[in-house]
Order: sequence, then structure tokens, then C-alpha cells
Amino acid sequence: MEYFDVVDEAGQPTGAIVSREEAHRRGVPHRTAHVWIVRPGARGYEILLQKRSEEKDSFPGLYDTSSAGHVPAGDEPLRSALRELYEELGIEGSPGDLRFAGTFRIRYEKVFHGRLFWDNEFANVYVYTGPVGELKLQESEVSGVRWFDLDEVWEEIRTDRSRFCVPGPGLAVLRRYLGLDPD
Repeated sequence: MEYFDVVDEAGQPTGAIVSREEAHRRGVPHRTAHVWIVRPGARGYEILLQKRSEEKDSFPGLYDTSSAGHVPAGDEPLRSALRELYEELGIEGSPGDLRFAGTFRIRYEKVFHGRLFWDNEFANVYVYTGPVGELKLQESEVSGVRWFDLDEVWEEIRTDRSRFCVPGPGLAVLRRYLGLDPD
């Protein structure tokens, strides 16, 4: 069973822990780590998005952030980001390969597979700068990956959510980091 640190309204651990199931059943605030893989494209930047497995408990079959996952109790976001990058995509990064881009909040309630899923997360966002190489996908989590034009994804998620579950605020953090949307 997975356990997370309960965090306060500033995203800082309180000393309490909660199971994954309880966190998403009651909307208990906890932390996640998100990693964006970016490369120069024909018209700007391209981002690698993973297609979520149909078995995922939220947003099955949709394209999402390059790599993301929960921060286990007692762990730190940077270490969790590196672990998720390896587990989901087979990329063995080092701390120097990740650049911190910022944080954002995720809050929603939605029904998946006939059950209410309540998310209340503080997401730590990183940009991966190391080599990508040949990817080795974690089949239980990721059914595929694909490069997309960053601007096209940004425009599409504003009006149509049939292909992407990319969190808009997370993509905004990436765009600011890349200098596309000044503060």
C-alpha cells in the first residue's frame, strides 16, 4: 500500500501520512512530481507525452505529462521525479538532468470506472535536460508515447479534452520556464 505525506495549504508536509486510497477518496492534500521532456521542434518546442494505460484509476487512455507520480511519505519531489522517469519511461536520469520549473495545484472530483476520484495535489514541476535514448515503457502505467507540438497542445486543452488530460496549470509552468509566457 502506498502512503503519502499530508501537506498543508503551502504544500509542506504536516507530519501526518495518508494512504493513496484515502487521499483520493477524501481529497486529502499530498505532493506529486511532474517531469516534462522537451525538444526543439519545427515551429518552436515539442513535448513528449505519455498515453495513460486503460487500467489507470484516473484519465485512462488519454495523453498526459511526460512522466509524473506521487511523492511517497518521507521522500522528496526531486527523487520521486527521477524514480518516475525511470519506472515509466526507462530513462536513468541524475539530479543534474532535472531543472525545477515551479509548482502548481491540482484539485478536482471526477468519476472514473464508476467511482469518485478526488484529487488534491501540490505538483512539483521539473524539465528533463538529459538524453532520452530508447524508451522502455512501464506497460501497467503507459500504453505509448508521442511527440506533440507544445503550442498545439496548449491551444487544444483550452477547448477540447478528448485526447489530453495534461494539466493546464502544469503546462503553463513549463511555458513560463521556456520563456513563452512571461510572468
